Amino acid sequence: MRIAPLGLRDGDREMLGSLTRSSTVMAGSAQRARIVLLAADGVSNTEIASRTGVSRPTVIAWRARYEESGIGGLIDRPRSGRPRRLDHGEIVSATLAPPPPKLAVTHWSSRLLADHLGISFSAVAKAWREYGIQPWRSETFKFSTDPELVAKVTDVVGLYLDPPENAVVLCVDEKSQI
Repeated sequence: MRIAPLGLRDGDREMLGSLTRSSTVMAGSAQRARIVLLAADGVSNTEIASRTGVSRPTVIAWRARYEESGIGGLIDRPRSGRPRRLDHGEIVSATLAPPPPKLAVTHWSSRLLADHLGISFSAVAKAWREYGIQPWRSETFKFSTDPELVAKVTDVVGLYLDPPENAVVLCVDEKSQI
């Protein structure tokens, strides 16, 4: 028995196509988008299952979810299970505070913060992923351990604001990799 092609809603073909090409979307979402696009092209459920590496009932289920709810139906539904014991908000709050001076570091690593909080480093990494926190990125986290930082910054800013007469003031950025 030949099954009719799946009817797509207006604008969904482009959105589904972009999901299949995205490098940042979860693999499951891209796979579901591929299933729906193949179904819309009239490919049989058995062939879709073969091409996408899933079972035929899985193809049928995702077709039905799309027909029922559109692209929104392709999102994972909440699953049952034990509730999370760790509060990711607390982990993020601890991340935003500078590390203690005794550690002599400018920002937290997942392992340092995990040791500090008494939890696993994978729990810290999971919380950071959930909130999009990247403390190693210098654009967002700048904690200096230099006790003379204020004096040095004052000297440099003063040089720019009031350069010596007949002098050229140049700025050379530090490149730690070179």
